[in-house]
Amino acid sequence: MLKKVLAVAAASAISPAFAGFYVNVENNGSYTGEDYNGSGTDLHLGYEGSNGSASYYVQGGALLSNPDGAESETNFSGKVGGSISAAEKIDVYGEFSVVTNDVNSYGTKLGLKYKF
Repeated sequence: MLKKVLAVAAASAISPAFAGFYVNVENNGSYTGEDYNGSGTDLHLGYEGSNGSASYYVQGGALLSNPDGAESETNFSGKVGGSISAAEKIDVYGEFSVVTNDVNSYGTKLGLKYKF
């Protein structure tokens, strides 16, 4: 599966016929104080677009989990989110994320951005 995701991601990155598609590779490390807990790397294929003052995205793919002192594993992760202009200098944004595993994990993000 990972080979297919990477092949589609590579084709999307170089082909103008896939306007709006993108590849997102992101690594997140975790620490408690000075103790390293591990990291996770997203290998995602996504699509983003906009409609007037609103923008949106959806992305998903492999999550390579590397906990400190434990065995690595690969799961599926995905995100959907967007933003909308609430005023001339204020945007409202949000995101919903999921990671599949024996027990699925979910996350949310909601915020305001003020532009100077």
